[in-house]
Amino acid sequence: MRHPAAEFDQPVSEPPTFSVAEPTFFDRVSFNFKQRQNIQKAMQARYEQYGAVVRSGFLGFELTQLFGPDWNQVVYQNRDGLFSSEEGWEFVLKRIFPGSVMAMDGADHLYQRRIMSQAFKKPKLVAYLETMNPVVDQGLSGWLTEEREEAPSFLVFQAIKSLTLELATRVFMGVEPNDTADKMNQAFIDAVEASMAPIRYPIPPFQMWRGVKGRAFLVDAFQKILPGKRATNTPDFFSQFCHAESDEGEKFTDQEIIDHMIFLMMAAHDTTTSTLTSMIYLLAKYPDWQDELREISRAIGHPYLGFDEIAELELFDWVIKETLRMVPPLPTMPRRVLRDAHIMGIDFKKGSFVSVSPAHTHFMKEYWAEPDTFNPRRFDPESGEKRHPYQWIPFGGGAHMCVGQHFATLQVKAILHQLLLNYRWTVPENYTIPYQLMPIAKPKDDLPVLLRRA
Repeated sequence: MRHPAAEFDQPVSEPPTFSVAEPTFFDRVSFNFKQRQNIQKAMQARYEQYGAVVRSGFLGFELTQLFGPDWNQVVYQNRDGLFSSEEGWEFVLKRIFPGSVMAMDGADHLYQRRIMSQAFKKPKLVAYLETMNPVVDQGLSGWLTEEREEAPSFLVFQAIKSLTLELATRVFMGVEPNDTADKMNQAFIDAVEASMAPIRYPIPPFQMWRGVKGRAFLVDAFQKILPGKRATNTPDFFSQFCHAESDEGEKFTDQEIIDHMIFLMMAAHDTTTSTLTSMIYLLAKYPDWQDELREISRAIGHPYLGFDEIAELELFDWVIKETLRMVPPLPTMPRRVLRDAHIMGIDFKKGSFVSVSPAHTHFMKEYWAEPDTFNPRRFDPESGEKRHPYQWIPFGGGAHMCVGQHFATLQVKAILHQLLLNYRWTVPENYTIPYQLMPIAKPKDDLPVLLRRA
């Protein structure tokens, strides 16, 4: 399967030299307030005012915001091991999602990723898709009942969240949804919200306390299932992690399996829900694209996509990429500096933090034509738009490129195909989705649409 960013993989010219800007205290306070309202617009304004390198204090720590593809490349490639993902994500992930592969560095990260990648190889993806298709069919069939042929305010986010949770339960855990599914859903919600909790200690009844309780519930649930997964070999992620073995014979411990399952269940559940919700919104705002995709799905002639068919859906790829450009599930990525360094004219101090921002880079007019416009054809290799290997980064980059990106694309295409065959959806012409962009992009109003049968 072609790498999602393969068309961007072109050499870059000589690296530029930058200068650092330091906003005043009042500018920092204003930025933090604006960031809560719309992080993309706030970052764009900061970049236009101060440039590509902006340094400020944050809770007693030094933070340098690095804007643009050149800095994305430096941070993600991390050629000298200068930028730590583990310490960058520690504040957000350590208490709730310890042991997640995204928050590891060096040899430990490569070791864990090497084993985990076995669960994402093509034969495994084919098996996941075979499990997924009928679950999607069953889930979507309940969106409209015979008694109600049209839903004028169908809440997309809640419906997609329910569907992706069921898929995660079946495809990741390999179990039938039961009466604990709602508790598990709430546990994931509490865990994600706790990642950005301002109070970082588990004090009742605050977010971190709920998140710690949620993680404890998930750990207990996985511990009960794990012995059976060790004893059998079934086509689900849980079983595959239990039996995954690198070419060198390395295997996961029980605790590593539980940690990876909790994080990947959250990632598959929440980030896929975010992407699908944003895509449904954009296809409602741009109905010509919805109609064009529907014709492609109808021409296929059957509701369940095969693995090879998914790989050929180029226009679907462009729509997914454009959705992830406009609404990346994670708007910013943190790292911590491990030692003093000087890069492209900028001094970095050991112990300070840096961040790169998909939410900003994806709207830079230097790299995207009319970036505020939904235009999937910009991803046509023949579109002629300027290209940089790190101008499109929803899955990260370098050694920390998302290991599950191909599975995520597979899942989104499988759901979108059946959704197009079953339904049409619209929003009022003057409607604009109100986003909450942190910690993961989602609509504040659950995205109400007019839903009717196709």
